[in-house]
Amino acid sequence: MTDDLKYPIGKYAEQPFSESLKEEWIADIAHLPQHLEFAVQNLDEAQLQTPYRPGGWTVNQLVHHIADSHINAYTRFKFILTEEDYSIKAYQQDKWAELWDTKNLPVNISVTLLFALHKRWTEILKNISVEEWKRTAFHPVHQKKVSLWYLLGSYAWHGKHHVAHIIQLRKRMNW
Repeated sequence: MTDDLKYPIGKYAEQPFSESLKEEWIADIAHLPQHLEFAVQNLDEAQLQTPYRPGGWTVNQLVHHIADSHINAYTRFKFILTEEDYSIKAYQQDKWAELWDTKNLPVNISVTLLFALHKRWTEILKNISVEEWKRTAFHPVHQKKVSLWYLLGSYAWHGKHHVAHIIQLRKRMNW
């Protein structure tokens, strides 16, 4: 499998803090729901059940995954801002992608959820001080402490990464 199918916008690379990058990443978070809604617009059920790459999730699973991931991200930001020595709770995203809500509910449920979630999340992000961006939590998957700044970049990338999967699939399939 080529990396462009798995990582259509490349892998996330940590970057040093800057006000301009902060504004860009917050805008990425703020606008993700609209970009995702556009990416899945007019897809029928067969298209939604198509894997976005060989061995990958279906578009349906991917949309619900974004909501699951960003719910976790939102709560992680709140915990890190309000608790000391916080350890991120990892979750089994592949198992979550097989649960009944993902299988039984249409993607518009998760897209709608993301509109409200990202509105609240963006309000928090816009008000984090320069010093607070340095707050950290232990990430069990990475086995290291990660800062809010790192997580902001990671989740801004995450949304664009998965929207690109859907757009890339649409182009390949001529949908």
